[in-house]
Amino acid sequence: MVRTVGSLCSGIEAASTAWGEFLTFDWFSEIAPFPSKVLSEKFPTIRNLGDMNFVPDMIRRGEVNASDLICGGTPCQAFSLAGWKKGLEDERGNLTLKFIETIEASDLVRQSQGLLPSIVFWENVEGVLTDNTNAFGCLVSSLAGLAETIEKKRWPCAGVVKGPIRNVAWRVLDAKYFGVPQQRRRVYVLAGGKDFSPEGILFEPHGDSFDNYPTHEMKFKKDGHEFQLFREYTDCLYAAYATKWNGNAAAYNGSLFVVQDGRIRRFSPLECERLMGFPDDYTLVSGANRTSRYQAIGNSWAVPVVRWIGQRLVDSEGFGIRLPDEENFYEMANGIEKFDGMTINCSAQPENSIFTPIQEIVCTNPPEAVYISPVGCHGIIRRKRERGLTINPQLEKVLLEIASQMPIEEIEERSRVQKRSTRFGKEVTKTP
Repeated sequence: MVRTVGSLCSGIEAASTAWGEFLTFDWFSEIAPFPSKVLSEKFPTIRNLGDMNFVPDMIRRGEVNASDLICGGTPCQAFSLAGWKKGLEDERGNLTLKFIETIEASDLVRQSQGLLPSIVFWENVEGVLTDNTNAFGCLVSSLAGLAETIEKKRWPCAGVVKGPIRNVAWRVLDAKYFGVPQQRRRVYVLAGGKDFSPEGILFEPHGDSFDNYPTHEMKFKKDGHEFQLFREYTDCLYAAYATKWNGNAAAYNGSLFVVQDGRIRRFSPLECERLMGFPDDYTLVSGANRTSRYQAIGNSWAVPVVRWIGQRLVDSEGFGIRLPDEENFYEMANGIEKFDGMTINCSAQPENSIFTPIQEIVCTNPPEAVYISPVGCHGIIRRKRERGLTINPQLEKVLLEIASQMPIEEIEERSRVQKRSTRFGKEVTKTP
């Protein structure tokens, strides 16, 4: 039975927010200053061990508990499309190996105490499934205790590995089906000893159909304010939303914009907390600024998805899915799989989806700094035209209306500056 948790790469502790009602956290491990500040204010009685590189030895020496469950999400930038995609060759990706070492240290201590191996929970971006250093194969093969690493250029979005030490299962899940209006697909890995069936927790018996994502009016009124949105859910929030957010796809499909009373803005930190399932003002700690809040939220986990997995973990008896141990690798690439007379859902959408209208997360009193100036609107339109990008027609209309408020002299001056900077080999722009 799982009672205690150790958390690596803790961030702002989505795991504690999701599981704190039914699990006890022994320790955290986080080095970034702002997330560490959040941890110290939100969880003052739980020790932050700092650098995860030192955690294995701390466990071996008995300085910290070899917890029933160890969770973590080693830095995703090494595997993200937005990052360098160097995998285990990147120092950040190499922390995946340190994660495995921590699990092995915990197993040794627990074995000496007559306890079963730690259950493992790991989250990361989908890009890890196609990482060319096979970091995912190293992770699941090591957790399972296989003598040889399973090699694949492209891992399926769900699967099971049965090994001599652990059974391992993973599934890509999308947060937009769990009660937050954010499209956030992540890989969730769950592993435990040979008496543990992680596929029975992550996978579900499938019924006849799924609920379709509901549609809502994109123009609405709330507390006396007029709003316009451009999609029923946002694109994935990310750490750079505070700075580089206006140059990517989400800036042109409109999913990360809000029009409020005729002005256009980004989502506020409070709204981003809601999009991730955190309590309001969770990151509004002493010394917080907008950039640090955006970064910490974007690097965290979707709380409702993690809660769903945790609740199924503690109530795991009777879920009824257990694949035979005769094979050591089951690829579940189709989302809906038939096996031994059972139809299994291992897709990104759970059987019983929860849909929250994006209108519910919108606040009516955002800080002035999140609004986009006419200069900024003009810059987005200019980049769209120069690069031949597709843009949401309604968004373009709003941007043009606001950009028209910009004095012609300023437009001409900015055009001259842009031409001069391009002549010297690079474009110099300032985020509005």
